[in-house]
Amino acid sequence: MGGRHWHLARELAERGHQVHMIAARWHHLLRDQEASANAPAIERLDGVNFVRIPTPRYAHAHDRLRFLNWVLFAWRIANLPRQLSDRPDAIFYSSPSLIGTLGAERLARRLGTRLTLEVRDIWPLTLVELGGISPAHPLIRLMQSIEDRAYKRADAVVSNLPGAGAHMVARGMDPTKFHWIPNGFSLGGAANPVSLPAEVQGQLPKGKFVVGYAGTLGLANALDNLLAAAERLRERDDIAFVLVGDGREKARLQAEVRTRGLHNVTFLDPVPAGMVQSLLAEFGACFIGWNETPLYRFGIAANKIFDYLYSGRPIIHSYSGAYDPVAEYDAGLTVEAERPDALAEAILELRMMPPEKRQQLGSNGRRAVMERHEYGMLAGRLEEVLFGRSPVAAQGSGFAVPAQ
Repeated sequence: MGGRHWHLARELAERGHQVHMIAARWHHLLRDQEASANAPAIERLDGVNFVRIPTPRYAHAHDRLRFLNWVLFAWRIANLPRQLSDRPDAIFYSSPSLIGTLGAERLARRLGTRLTLEVRDIWPLTLVELGGISPAHPLIRLMQSIEDRAYKRADAVVSNLPGAGAHMVARGMDPTKFHWIPNGFSLGGAANPVSLPAEVQGQLPKGKFVVGYAGTLGLANALDNLLAAAERLRERDDIAFVLVGDGREKARLQAEVRTRGLHNVTFLDPVPAGMVQSLLAEFGACFIGWNETPLYRFGIAANKIFDYLYSGRPIIHSYSGAYDPVAEYDAGLTVEAERPDALAEAILELRMMPPEKRQQLGSNGRRAVMERHEYGMLAGRLEEVLFGRSPVAAQGSGFAVPAQ
């Protein structure tokens, strides 16, 4: 278990709530399909009741069967009262699957329960602006009608994107419904990291300034830009690049490294969440990049940013959107997206910077994330939104989290 909703659910359980976290039994982001297939329908973990809804399998994110998965998930949410012994006082539904909002709305109306909608990716806008799908496509038009309906029917709307409210208001939402609750980090896991095994330590470059990336190796992460910068710095034997993770782009990126003869780039398999801070401690700087697109005018909310900030390492951010936390917190250097020359120059600047200056940048980021992004604190803000009243008054209330 991991991620935003798991951390928030655990924190709410710590505050005395009965928390049911509802998710599809199968989706394309599962790391262990066999474990999910064999897991019980309802399982209690760390004080949270984790409920798995049967859904059909599909091959990948772009598989047409994914739509069927969404529809069945939404339909089966309506049967939750038969599975759960507690009647929820608050229902929290998290996108990006917009179809499921219909099931959550029906459940809330049936039970007379307050409904909060969370938007993490703005669909269908993301599919249009990033995916290149026509706004006139029947599926996009269906999703648009569901999105507009959801903003009007929900009692409150939450997003981890700081600028999302402007889009929602433009789609007809009452502006008083919007609440920004950013992503964050779990202090318990981050403060007590698991040491890296010897085989991982042995693969890390030694005696070099390591620019590291840890996360999904996908198109959205703009890692071709990082490889282009590595190519420009290939003659610098004091700088190395490490990419840790998995994803659909990994094989292609590895082939690119071989074709270009980039001896300064190393790939590592993903490490468990408990080891992430131990891994980041081995980096001289942490890299995160994005493609150049107007969609980021609403901001960004990648989980890895907050892991990076907590690590105390300076961040190199390739980004051309709004609401840049690296710049806001003075936690590193930001350059324009998809500009490998500028990225290479920023890496050199950071490498040549006095160590105490790099340390200061890292300290700035760690202080900011401790003050603003710890999940215990964020759960308190969510608690107020869910119940529409003070956290103290909400203690002991039931809580259901449909999430896919």
